[in-house]
Parts: sequence; structure tokens; C-alpha cells
Amino acid sequence: MTKLTSIAVITCWYGDYPWYFPYFINSCAYNSTVDFYIITDNTKAVASKPDNVKIIYKTLEEIMASASAKLGFEVNIDNPYKLCDFKPAYGFLFPEIIQGYDFWAQSDLDIIYGNIRAFMTKEIFDEFDFISLRHDYTTGCFALYRNNHLMNTFFMRSKDYRQVFSEPKHYCFDECNFAWDILTAGASIFDLKTQIESFTHIIKKAEKEQVIKAHFDFILIEGLMGRIIFDNGKIYYKNQFEGMLYHLYWLKKIYQPKRTVKKIPKRYYISKSKIYHSR
Repeated sequence: MTKLTSIAVITCWYGDYPWYFPYFINSCAYNSTVDFYIITDNTKAVASKPDNVKIIYKTLEEIMASASAKLGFEVNIDNPYKLCDFKPAYGFLFPEIIQGYDFWAQSDLDIIYGNIRAFMTKEIFDEFDFISLRHDYTTGCFALYRNNHLMNTFFMRSKDYRQVFSEPKHYCFDECNFAWDILTAGASIFDLKTQIESFTHIIKKAEKEQVIKAHFDFILIEGLMGRIIFDNGKIYYKNQFEGMLYHLYWLKKIYQPKRTVKKIPKRYYISKSKIYHSR
């Protein structure tokens, strides 16, 4: 039997868990061959936590001190959201977590996973060093890195990473320095004048120069699309297009249920404005 490529997924979260957290946890359970690590200061027990979800307790101060020591300069993580800029450095900052894994990934909690292995195949892992879930820029919500020195230190190829890591301002370094719309419209990252050299810049440049092999493909579902179904660990749009995950970034801005769901059914629906469990 062919050995599965091992994957460690890292998410940092500080404060109370959000209303959509049970959906995240439930979807992790369906991906039992992937390990999910949540770094947090939240000591509250996680209900229905599967064995492949590991909780690691670290304060922001501990992360900041450790990151400063590893990088050799003082980093600034005054608020949890600033950690988004550090996502491409997770492999460098948390070597004790990714040790022994073939790939590691960054993730957020506003994610409902589908069948990860259906998309992340042996052929994909054998060929590519970095995997984005969009075709146009590196995806901050989830991206995969081969676990080696090159990819774990790749963020250092940006001429601006010291500035990004040492200032309190959020730069959207993990993606494209906020140039989403123009890239989605078809522009090239090399034709844009941005404030900093983002991770999209350096990955696309390295891909062009054949330093690494990067995979860019639109395999996630996001936006207020409606007609999304979660069905026994798989996610479909319009009952025909399967996605690797659904990103709740926009939905969570307009949908704030009064109660946190305790039991997630095997099948549920996501409309343009809410999640519901029956028609």
C-alpha cells in the first residue's frame, strides 16, 4: 500500500472560539488522515474534538518572544490578526509541530473542509513545492508547503519581510498586499505597484525562474454564492462542482446566529445568508 503524504495544518486563534468553530471541527473529523494543530490561548475544552485535532497553548507574548529569537530581530504581534502576515513563516516558527511531516499548511478557522485528499493527491505532492487554492494569488486561508528548508524559509526572499514582521500594520503579506480585485480581474502581480513585496510576488517569481514548482488552481468555494451543500465530508456547489473547502470569510460578516450549534448533521446547506440544517 502506498504511504500517504503526511500533512500538518496550523491555525493560530486567540480569544473565544467563533460560532462557526463547530463546523470547522466537524469537517476536520472527516479528514482523519490529516493532522490539524490549533495554537491558542483559549483553555476551554473543545466539544466533539476528533483525535486528529491537536490544541497547543501559547500566549501571543510567547509567540512574539520565540519569533524574535528565531528571526534575530524584534517582531510586532500586538494583536492576533497580525499573525496573518506571519503565515508563510509558520514552518520556520513552529518546527516542533511540523517535524516529521511531508507537507505543512496554514489555515484559518473560518473554513469548512471538504475532502482534502480528493484534491491533494500523491501526484500533486510529488510534483509541487507550494500549493495555492486559487489561480491568481497565494491563498492565506489555506496553502500547502513542502516541509524542507527552502520552503520553510521562503518568506525571507521578500525584500520587505523584516519590515512586515516588525511593524504593527497588517500588510496582507501572506497573499498579495490587498491586490485581490485587480488580480482576480486578470492582472499580473508583476505589473502592479504594491507597498511591499508579498508572498504572491516571491512565489510567482520563483515559479517563473524555475526555482520551485508551484500549483495554482481554483479549487475552493468562497463568496456569498448560495446553493452549497456539505454532504458527509464533501462540499458541493450546485450539486455538481466539488470544492476542497468553503471559506466563510464573507458569510461570517453577515450571519451571526444567536446560538452556537452543538451537533452538526452529516448533511447541511449554506445559502447566501446563513447555514441551515434542513430544507
